[in-house]
Amino acid sequence: MAEIVVLGAGMVGIGAALALQERGHAVTVLERGEPGHETSYGNAGLIQQEAAEPYAIPRDLPTLWRYATGRSNDIVYRLGDVLKSASPLWAYFRSSATHRHRVIAQTYSKLIARSTEDHAPLVEAAGADDLIRRSGYYQLYRDPRKFDEAVGEAERVSKTYGVELRVLDGAALMAEEPVLRRRVPGAVHWPETWATNDPGGLVGAYARLFASRGGRIVKGDAQSLRQEGNAWLLQSEEGPVQASDVVVALGPWSPDLLARFGYRVPMVWKRGYHRHFSMAETLSRPVMDVANGVVLSPMTYGLRIATGAELVDRSAPINLRQVERGLAGARELMDVGEPVNGDVWFGHRPCMPDMLPVVGAAPNHRGLWFDFGHGHQGLTLGPTTGRILADLFDGRAEGVGAALSPEKRIQRSA
Repeated sequence: MAEIVVLGAGMVGIGAALALQERGHAVTVLERGEPGHETSYGNAGLIQQEAAEPYAIPRDLPTLWRYATGRSNDIVYRLGDVLKSASPLWAYFRSSATHRHRVIAQTYSKLIARSTEDHAPLVEAAGADDLIRRSGYYQLYRDPRKFDEAVGEAERVSKTYGVELRVLDGAALMAEEPVLRRRVPGAVHWPETWATNDPGGLVGAYARLFASRGGRIVKGDAQSLRQEGNAWLLQSEEGPVQASDVVVALGPWSPDLLARFGYRVPMVWKRGYHRHFSMAETLSRPVMDVANGVVLSPMTYGLRIATGAELVDRSAPINLRQVERGLAGARELMDVGEPVNGDVWFGHRPCMPDMLPVVGAAPNHRGLWFDFGHGHQGLTLGPTTGRILADLFDGRAEGVGAALSPEKRIQRSA
């Protein structure tokens, strides 16, 4: 039995902690706040069984021109901040070439295929079934030509990866979602995807399950990590914490910690926003409004409008453009009320240039392990990469795990 500290109590960190605990290891989670209150809290709440291919950077000139001229709400940017990230963005762009992307998807799809299967026992054991909808989500299209193109692409994904698919015309969509008041050309429905009405609450439920099984969650600063001989030491509010092994599951903050140990992580940070709005009647399942680059998710707190990506420095000021355009589009579709409160949440998705999470042993430090870089799918893949990490930790060969290794993907100082 090893003494392990997991740094980070988001879905990825808690997923790793539960998997390692299940193997008989003594596990402590160190988090600066409450479990599930950072990046895991802010997403659209989807556990995306259909997302067999990772999000690539579009390479067609019309789409890139829309991005460059600010006519798209999917991606907005600040030029100076983009230039700061030019190297990892260029690597991301190269990985998005069709032939490279399809190779990456061979690994990625195997992770995604496990997602709901790996969540299921945790949902049951945590008593969190009330937080889960198993009815999928819609991708809604306002333009007939783009809808036809999307159906063709969805059919390719469905056939290639064996994912269930439904295609609805506008009338069928309105029949299933009576709250919609405007008829659109149609929608693609992915019924095997799950949705949670409280992402942070789901992580919290998993964290309580971890604690009920003997795990320990302490508050502390991950930046206090240091190595002495074969031991790793940290400071927490409960005093010093010592372990033989440490798992870095800090999402977008992982590069900051690892830089102290000589690792340069080529991460792309995609900022996302959300805001909640009141509704007298709401959707039965999430809807992606493709034209406006937002997901409209019925949550415990109201209708959550979650945005696409903003390519900015993590210290950049708040920019409400994507939320406001998403709200305007949502109000064209249904009766959306006022903001539930004055707060606008934002966080940063930790994206690796090759679109795969980093999972495995650190190249230069015994007892240091990585589990980060999940991009848009930390909520989806946290339990899955946690189980892969536990396999690697126990010396079990795992084909997919080898593709996620830090070797050759994380740069090391001389």
